Amino acid sequence: MTMILLPGAVSLGQLEQLYWSGGAARLAGSADAGMERSARRIAAIAGGDTAVYGINTGFGKLASIRIAKSDIVELQRNLILSHCSGVGAPLGTDIVRLMMALKLISLGRGASGVRLEIVRLIEAMLERGVTPVVPEQGSVGASGDLAPLAHVVATMIGEGEAWLDGQRMPSAAALERAGLAPVILAAKEGLALINGTQTSTALALAGLFRAFRGLQASLVTGALSSDAAMASTVPFHAEIHALRGHRGQIDVASALRALLEGSAIRDSHIEDDPRVQDPYCLRCQPQVAGACLDLLRTAGRTLEVEANAVTDNPLVLSDETVVSGGNFHAEPVAFAADQIAIAVCEIGAIAQRRVSLLVDPSLSYGLPAFLAGQPGLHSGLVVAEVASAALMAENKQMAHPASVDSTPTCANQEDHVSMACHGARRLLGMTGNLFSLIGIEAVAAAQGIDFRTPLATSPELARAMSAVRGKVAWLDRDRYLAHDLDAARALVADGALAGAVSAGILPGLAA
Repeated sequence: MTMILLPGAVSLGQLEQLYWSGGAARLAGSADAGMERSARRIAAIAGGDTAVYGINTGFGKLASIRIAKSDIVELQRNLILSHCSGVGAPLGTDIVRLMMALKLISLGRGASGVRLEIVRLIEAMLERGVTPVVPEQGSVGASGDLAPLAHVVATMIGEGEAWLDGQRMPSAAALERAGLAPVILAAKEGLALINGTQTSTALALAGLFRAFRGLQASLVTGALSSDAAMASTVPFHAEIHALRGHRGQIDVASALRALLEGSAIRDSHIEDDPRVQDPYCLRCQPQVAGACLDLLRTAGRTLEVEANAVTDNPLVLSDETVVSGGNFHAEPVAFAADQIAIAVCEIGAIAQRRVSLLVDPSLSYGLPAFLAGQPGLHSGLVVAEVASAALMAENKQMAHPASVDSTPTCANQEDHVSMACHGARRLLGMTGNLFSLIGIEAVAAAQGIDFRTPLATSPELARAMSAVRGKVAWLDRDRYLAHDLDAARALVADGALAGAVSAGILPGLAA
């Protein structure tokens, strides 16, 4: 089904649906009038004698060079070809399709000066599955994501390469097979299409949605670990968290209480438990995961605003003046990406400590060493825990903020840049690590829960246990574990583990 996008009012929920579904999108018809108005204004300037940046001048450091009217079409084409300088492996088609949808939203605000013909082609490419091949590296997140967006536009003019029906082919062939024709860019259209933060924002949104999926799964595995370790549920008491007041902390504590409600494992030892307090990785889950949830929600609000923003240059204002500014600078996206990276790192770090606790008989309250059926003869999850530590370490190393770096470019015309694009792109790898780490916790916690038999876990966690055991069998003796860990990772990555519990228990991305 094609999603209808109302520029300036597209919600984070719509963007999340668009990302996970990879579906088509088009602008609401109400956007057409504004786009036509600004396109007429640009056409008038292109036909006149007044120099206006990006319409009849060169670009960046070359802005002082006047371009003849007869060369304006060639200027736009040359801009795209010269800026197709991306390197590295192609971005996933899910990311590129989200980039294209974000560009639609920005153009639809009616301040960019492109003709409806341009917008209709992007919509048709999304509908018919023509997805440009876009190298993942080459943007510093200022003056727009120039290189990656240029590769998108290259397909629109019949250059470069595109994916269609799972095949990589020349863009001209992909357009022809899809029944589409390349466009000839008019004044400013190439610049409007490559100026903007749509690559950085698409990558940051993907990182956000993946991070949130990992967070939700970590609440399930954290509750499973708590029950496996026979931890106290007193630290999740509602009043404790109300007294502090942070919304994320309150929401996480509520989820943990609901997940653990009715556990016979916990009820079995309330009266005679010799432990006074549990380690922080169990007791402080609301404080840590809640802070991560708050951080993701903050980043989500920033990215929702950015997704609806006009970020090219120059802009056609409401009084039809055309002015140059700097909305292409992706500093807000860079900060959001760094916030998400910190949250991803911490979600994984506390989960790894729970895995470590479960395999350590000095901490796990009666569970066998490394959760092995016969420790010594069998090693159980000894190296699965090592793998979780390796993943945690990788994410810590990648969590250093990208936004604090800046390398001047374009002969010092673009002398401060955001580094948002690769700051956001690293989130794909970090969340991939997080999915694997939470998957390992799911395996360890399920093993611990089963060791508590005949005592039963809570009804909600029993649903989560069924999801895990549907993919990963009880580890009664050592076996080849890599496939099990891959299966557990998939449960986290595709949302099945979080989706196993009743709707409404886990917190949402919106506060």
